[in-house]
Amino acid sequence: MSDATILVTGASGLIGQRLLARLLADGRAALGIDISRKAGHVPVEIADVADIHRLHALASRAGVTSVIHCGAVSGPMVLIDNPYGIVQANVVGTANMLELARIRGMRRFVFCSSTSAYGPTPEPGPGASAILEDAPLRPSSVYGATKVAGEQLLAGYRKQHALDAVAIRLSWVYGPGRTTDCVIRTMIEDALAGRPTQLPYGGSFPRQFIHVDDAVDALIAAHDAPACPRSVYNATGGSFLTIDAIAGLVEKQFTQARIEVPEGPDPLDDYQHRFDITAIAQDLGFVPSRTLDEGIAAYADWLAHR
Repeated sequence: MSDATILVTGASGLIGQRLLARLLADGRAALGIDISRKAGHVPVEIADVADIHRLHALASRAGVTSVIHCGAVSGPMVLIDNPYGIVQANVVGTANMLELARIRGMRRFVFCSSTSAYGPTPEPGPGASAILEDAPLRPSSVYGATKVAGEQLLAGYRKQHALDAVAIRLSWVYGPGRTTDCVIRTMIEDALAGRPTQLPYGGSFPRQFIHVDDAVDALIAAHDAPACPRSVYNATGGSFLTIDAIAGLVEKQFTQARIEVPEGPDPLDDYQHRFDITAIAQDLGFVPSRTLDEGIAAYADWLAHR
C-alpha cells in the first residue's frame, strides 16, 4: 500500500463505510478497520481499537499517516444498559487512537464527535442566532459524556503534544446504511409499504439532520484542510425543522404517506437550538450540499432498491 495512507476506524459503520468507499473511489490510499465486516461493503481489516498492539502493526504495515476516527458506540440510544461498554469503546478507544497518532507522528487526527456533547442547549446568547462551539457542554447521556471526554483528550494531545487533531461535532446523521432508530427511515419505509406512521412524539420538537454524504464531506474537509485553527467544529445539514415539519416533507414526496406526530419531546433526545456552522465553512470550506428534501428523496430511492 501507499506510504501515505488514511486509517478509517469504524469502517463498517454508517459513516465509516461511506467514508472509506469515498476515499477509495477517489483513488486515495485508505485502510478501514472495525470489529466486524458487513457483507457487500468495502473490505475492512478486523481490529479492535482496544487492541493497541494490532493497531500499531496495521499502521506500520500500511504506512498510515493520518486517522479519521469514526469507531465508537454510535448514539445515545445504543448500549443504554451497558454504560461501561460505551466508555470503553468511546473513551479508551479514542485514547488508544490518539496515542497511536502521537507515537507515529501522524499529519492529522480527525475525531468524529457529536452534538450530543452539548446536551440540552439554552437560547443563543445576546447577538447570536445559533449555538457556537464554545457554548457550555452539559451532556445528558453517557454517550454524550464520552464525546466530551474524547474532545478533551484531543485538546490535551493537541496542546501538550502538538498533535494536529480536530473534532467534528456531527448532528443526527441519516441516509443509506443507518441501522439504528431514525424517524426519517421509519416514515419512508412506512410510506413505501403503504402503512400509516404513528410516532409517539415529535410535534414542535426540533432535530437537526445531516445526510451521511455531507457528514463524510465534513470529515474529509477536516482531514484535507491545510490547517485547523480550532480544535472543534459543528457540522449539520443546515436545516432546523421540527419532526412534524419533517413529516410534512415526506408526505409531500409520497402522496400515500399518512404520518401522525403528536406533541411532545423525544425522551431519549435533548431539545437543542440551531447550531452555528459558520466556523467550519470559513476555516475548512465545508458547506452542506444536500437539502433535507433532496436527502429524503435520495434515501427513499436507496430504501426502495435495497
